[in-house]
Amino acid sequence: MYSKNRIDKSGRSLSKNTFKSEDDEIESEIIFDDYRKSHLQPLTETTHLLQTWLSGYDGQYYIAQRLKRKPQILRKLRRFSVRLSQLQDIGGNRIIVDTNEDVERLNRFITEKLSLEKHISIFRVTDYRPEGRDDTGYRALHIILFVDGRKIELQIRSRAQHYWSESIERTSVIYGYHLKENVGDETILQYFKLLSHIFYEIECGREPAPQEKMKLDEQRKAAEDIIAREGRGAPLDSYINEGVINSMLSAQKNKSGQINNWLLVFDWNTGNFVNWTSISRDPQKAYDAYVSSENQYSETDGYEVVLVGSSDVTMIRRTHSHYFGIDGYDGILENLDTSILGFSTRKRLDSGSRRVLHTLYRKNFWGRKTVSIETLKNHYCKTVYGIDESLKVLTELGLIDMANKKGPVSLNGSMREEIESYL
Repeated sequence: MYSKNRIDKSGRSLSKNTFKSEDDEIESEIIFDDYRKSHLQPLTETTHLLQTWLSGYDGQYYIAQRLKRKPQILRKLRRFSVRLSQLQDIGGNRIIVDTNEDVERLNRFITEKLSLEKHISIFRVTDYRPEGRDDTGYRALHIILFVDGRKIELQIRSRAQHYWSESIERTSVIYGYHLKENVGDETILQYFKLLSHIFYEIECGREPAPQEKMKLDEQRKAAEDIIAREGRGAPLDSYINEGVINSMLSAQKNKSGQINNWLLVFDWNTGNFVNWTSISRDPQKAYDAYVSSENQYSETDGYEVVLVGSSDVTMIRRTHSHYFGIDGYDGILENLDTSILGFSTRKRLDSGSRRVLHTLYRKNFWGRKTVSIETLKNHYCKTVYGIDESLKVLTELGLIDMANKKGPVSLNGSMREEIESYL
């Protein structure tokens, strides 16, 4: 492995785009990739150990691992002026439990287990729950572990804390600014800070004051107006259909109990997965696939490439729910009069179905003017993942007419007003 000076030099050159020559740039890329890759094996070992411990934990939880994305790392280096070798979250585990009290209980459980380990130790603990981060209001418990010479970050969140975090992640993409990194309109940032505070009050058993609820509603509306005016117009409230999950479960067969790597490529322009592939558990092969996809799908073009690991693909839907539509935790809002940013604006429909509906509408396929399913799949909607399931959903809602499973397909003219409400 390289010296800290060479690792830091590579991070500095890549984050500031300062290279002495083409060879210098190539060397910086190689060193960066090798250093990031060196976190995958200790990360996977940590995940496996945590899952072994959690089998004896009396409570519901979701766990997954992820290797930090390159654009995130480079932005962090620029934002905080830190060195690459100083970063503590290149490899990270995320555990989600029900309540803030469960966070505390799980913390005690894991800390006790760690005290008996020789090859893994606690480097630092940072508790963002009581006050929230000053810049955004982010809340979670962070435990930095030292494993095989690498720092691995363990985040433990309650459902409310996770809901908030996934909401600001999703809104950031639609808005076009990294809100979680304190970039964007102050009105939107203040909305999320107040939302975080109110969530925490609810978790502590305190009813938010009526004035706070009114202020939250005012800030939500103001934030929605700004995003509608300045945002990229992506499908904030769409969610991925069950067909995607079912196909992932099929790919997972015979791998139960193992830590499997999954490569996610998400297109925020359409709200769809471009790819979701189960890849090798071998760190080198998994990382090579990760880098290849990062090079192919650029963040500046609206793509997000993520390497995550879990023994159960359904857990990833919970730990990285902003890809699927964050409608799974509505229970935490039961004491509020308003909902999360954007969810009141459009009816629930998965992103694949919405794209099919929009295509049929745009191409004016109504009534007797039909299109074959083959043409939809191979021409108009060839990037829609799980189109068969989307067509099934639209048929069940009565929005489209299909003679049979082979088509042809057209919009139901008697449902025009309903159809237009989804677009």
